[in-house]
Amino acid sequence: MKLLLDQNLSYRLLARLETVFPGSSQIHRLGMEHADDAVIWHFARENGFSIVTKDSDFYERSLVQGFPPQVIWLKCGNISTRQLEEILLRSVDAISSFLQECKAACLEIY
Repeated sequence: MKLLLDQNLSYRLLARLETVFPGSSQIHRLGMEHADDAVIWHFARENGFSIVTKDSDFYERSLVQGFPPQVIWLKCGNISTRQLEEILLRSVDAISSFLQECKAACLEIY
């Protein structure tokens, strides 16, 4: 269960998330900061990532293309990276269950 953090999420989140979701990465770290959503979607699908984002773009794509990859949509507005980290760590069980069950395309986290 690897997470791929969208461009709008700090790579600094990986330090804590990698212990729970080994192999996770972030778009910029992969050199894909200029890639469009279709390229990122394909990369995630081919490499076993689930996409974590604050934008609706990947959710909307999942409605059309299905999954994988699964999408974790963070609907928490503009908050600090630290607050975002707390939300993600508080949601580890829900995220893990969502990814293991593979029954839905998108998990919304508030």
